[in-house]
Amino acid sequence: MIEVLIVDDDTRVARVNAAYVEKVAGFHVAGVAHNAAEALHQLETLPHVDLVLLDHYLPDETGLTVVQEMRRRGHQTDVIMVTAARDISTVQAAMRQGALQYLVKPFAFAGLRGKLEAYAELRRTLDGGGEAEQAEVDRIFGALSAGGEPDLPKGHSATTTELVRRALMSAESALSAQEIAERTGLSRQTAQRYLKLLERTGRARLTLKYGDAGRPEHRYEWATRP
Repeated sequence: MIEVLIVDDDTRVARVNAAYVEKVAGFHVAGVAHNAAEALHQLETLPHVDLVLLDHYLPDETGLTVVQEMRRRGHQTDVIMVTAARDISTVQAAMRQGALQYLVKPFAFAGLRGKLEAYAELRRTLDGGGEAEQAEVDRIFGALSAGGEPDLPKGHSATTTELVRRALMSAESALSAQEIAERTGLSRQTAQRYLKLLERTGRARLTLKYGDAGRPEHRYEWATRP
């Protein structure tokens, strides 16, 4: 069983999330906390915690502060942010501090189930050990996007879509297809194709940058950037 600690200041939401977790095969709620201090205490005292479903807005500290303190204390427990915080700076900070996924409230059971099932699949892959070729590495990094992406057009990969999405979300400004290619290891043509897909589906925003030659350069940024 994958043991889960649920951290949410709203007791009703915590109960709902706990009920959702218990409905997913292979998962068990190890504990529930309603503030940062309780969360850290339970990480110290519970027999085992594999995954923390962590709200960002807590009464005593932020969720990201909890992650920082967890790592300082040596806890390598996995974290999925489950929060109403939508600002890009918080999303970006969560990524940089090692959160495996970010689920925005409100969500239905299917949304959380998809993330949990993808997490379970990721654990199965990593528990196998050994070495990985590039395709396997790409599958590992894209695993947690499973269950949450809409159907992709023929010839498009969810794993590659996730690579491009991560590059856009972690960038501080708009990027060209060449810059995306350099950050992801994709070819420029492939990066351009996926950027156009994200633009068409409303997840990326296209801007034009005019240089001395007069020909505009296409640059892309994540559409939810303020």
